Amino acid sequence: MKATQSPLFGSVDEVTERLASVGYLASTAVATTVYLADRLGKPLLVEGPAGVGKTELAKAVAASTESGLVRLQCYEGIDEARALYEWNHAKQLLRITAGQGNEDWDATRDDVFSEEFLLPRPLLTAIRREDPTVLLIDEMDKADVEVEGLLLEVLSDYQVSIPEMGTVTATRKPFALLTSNSTRELSEALKRRCLFLHLDFPDPDLERRIVLTRVPELPESLVDSLVRTVRVLRAMELRKVPSVAETIDWGRTLLALGMDTLDDEAVRATLGVVLKHHSDQTKATAELRLN
Repeated sequence: MKATQSPLFGSVDEVTERLASVGYLASTAVATTVYLADRLGKPLLVEGPAGVGKTELAKAVAASTESGLVRLQCYEGIDEARALYEWNHAKQLLRITAGQGNEDWDATRDDVFSEEFLLPRPLLTAIRREDPTVLLIDEMDKADVEVEGLLLEVLSDYQVSIPEMGTVTATRKPFALLTSNSTRELSEALKRRCLFLHLDFPDPDLERRIVLTRVPELPESLVDSLVRTVRVLRAMELRKVPSVAETIDWGRTLLALGMDTLDDEAVRATLGVVLKHHSDQTKATAELRLN
């Protein structure tokens, strides 16, 4: 049975409006690509530097459509057992031990390789869900190349082969979103199966609106200073430039401290909110002339 996908969005404008309703301000390019991925039933690969809102986009799609979010966090060394499924070996051993002398091996084997002993991981969980689902495969570039081969079957046919049980095919396709920080090049085979979206840091006006959406209590003049200062920091050669989330955190910090201006003293006192390496703080302090 072929997996079906009921569209989550009716138009590009609806994508924009529904994402905004959960606090994600999407550009026209982002809203259009999300709409096409949903309408065409294709996975969406989102690349860009850390902290530009790639993961938040998947969360926003799930929240705005009341879909379940299933997340596979990739890391170096992740394998099929952590991504797809594995068997509960301890429970299987107990079952085999308990059945010794009371039943034949064929019956025992059929039992221990049944649903009761299966441990679904994120990919299989998303495939088997019948409710609307967003499958987030986060930081795909951190996983080994071999994991991409595993994903090809899942993203091509939305099915998983379990030798002991057969093939599990999705009855309803999840909305699949993969993120990458571009620390390595993903395979062409994987890219062919996806729509592509590059996210970069927002322009000043959009970042200003994002901060005001998340921290509406901040004076607009303070938000202007905040966004302007963050853009200066991003232009420096730092180990880790401030993310959009850190811009928002900086705004919340200033609000919590009762500060209504971002003067040199305020920047010195709160710079650790946006710069997490001592060398970056030292460099920023010198270039901003805060000494």
